[in-house]
Amino acid sequence: MATYANVIFVFLTLTLSILCLCGLALTDEAHKGGFSLQLIHRDSPQSPFYDPTETPFQQLHNALQRSFKRVNHFYPNKKRPQKTPQSVMSLSHGEYLMKYSIGTPPFEVMGIADTGSDLVWLQCKPCEKCYNQTDPLFDPSKSSTYQPIYCHSKVRESLSQNGEASCHSGTDPNCEYSIAYGDGSYSNGTLAFETLTLSSTTGSSVAFPKIPIGCGVNNGGKFDPKGSGIVGLGKGSISLITKIGPSIDFKFSYCLLPNFESKTTSKLNFGKNAVVAGPGTVSTPIKHDPVDTFYVLKLEGISVGSKRIELVDDSTSNDDNGNIIIDTGTTLTFLPAKFYAKLESEVAAQIKLERVHNPEHILTLCYKSPPKKVIVAPPITAHFTGADVVLNPLNTFVSVSHDVICFAFAPVETNSIFGNMAQMNYLIGYDLVKKTVSFKPIDCTKM
Repeated sequence: MATYANVIFVFLTLTLSILCLCGLALTDEAHKGGFSLQLIHRDSPQSPFYDPTETPFQQLHNALQRSFKRVNHFYPNKKRPQKTPQSVMSLSHGEYLMKYSIGTPPFEVMGIADTGSDLVWLQCKPCEKCYNQTDPLFDPSKSSTYQPIYCHSKVRESLSQNGEASCHSGTDPNCEYSIAYGDGSYSNGTLAFETLTLSSTTGSSVAFPKIPIGCGVNNGGKFDPKGSGIVGLGKGSISLITKIGPSIDFKFSYCLLPNFESKTTSKLNFGKNAVVAGPGTVSTPIKHDPVDTFYVLKLEGISVGSKRIELVDDSTSNDDNGNIIIDTGTTLTFLPAKFYAKLESEVAAQIKLERVHNPEHILTLCYKSPPKKVIVAPPITAHFTGADVVLNPLNTFVSVSHDVICFAFAPVETNSIFGNMAQMNYLIGYDLVKKTVSFKPIDCTKM
């Protein structure tokens, strides 16, 4: 796997946080605290990325390839940065999308929903240099609520003290952002306050004024032309979750459909709709991480049936530290290589099927598909601090061809990731006040 360069990311400070909350006026629905959105898998017919010529196996192959590319974006060069937040993906590497509108009147955008990044950004007119986007570009000159962040403002003073913003010369120059991705892609443009509107599944809309956005006017690289930007759902200070936090009680949740079910969409919930409780619910603390963006948990071990394998990691011996990122943008689950080897050995010992080679040479533990592709396998339990999450075969095995099924975990030398396949058919809730992630087994097709 390739090694990626660090990401340069503009980070707004506490001063910006305070300014963004001033004059916050929300709809009645937002005040009530609960609403839900559609969360669209990129291979769903509702997605602009959908390719009807691809078979499900080709879609899966592409998703697995994206997983391996994405894993290195979290902490490039095998080192964890101490201060600089990162945007960890390019538009071609996301798995779920959401619709939102920007500006007044609202201009609809389809962006990648990413729990591994913070800034909301999109391409804007007039573009100095933009990648060829299929959908129309947002024109800030036609929005009555677009407000650039000027370098002479109090916000600029705080940013300049920390070297976090650049400015043009001249009168009332704009504050700029710059993002560089490990694959050579980049986005540069103006930081601004703008109204962001979310359309709920009930048909009503929820408007949030003065949300910091990046209006990209110089963008290029390996971006998919069907993409319209990123919606940062991380926990950093400028993420959408943080900015709308007071109105949603700093809670959100999602329920990912199994096997990329295309007849309906997954759900992304906010506020009261995001509460995860009731029988079967387990919760684990969100742990400390050098990068504020990421949701990091502590994985203590994994059981295969009744056989428990402990995860010993000297680098995270401190109870306050986590060792695995929970991420919607990565399909596979990645574990430390030595730990993975023990896990794979135990899974192989307990499954009595014919071993075969993966024709795609991506996953290492593969079997000849049993009749009707129903695999008899012991439950695999992920033991997070205070929370045992039982994974069923739909979370742990995937059909890579008509006659081959493989274990959906992989070894990694750098960063452990709890991927979206392991999260399917769980209602997963994030409470940023209690600093917990909760899991509740549920049939997501019935939500």
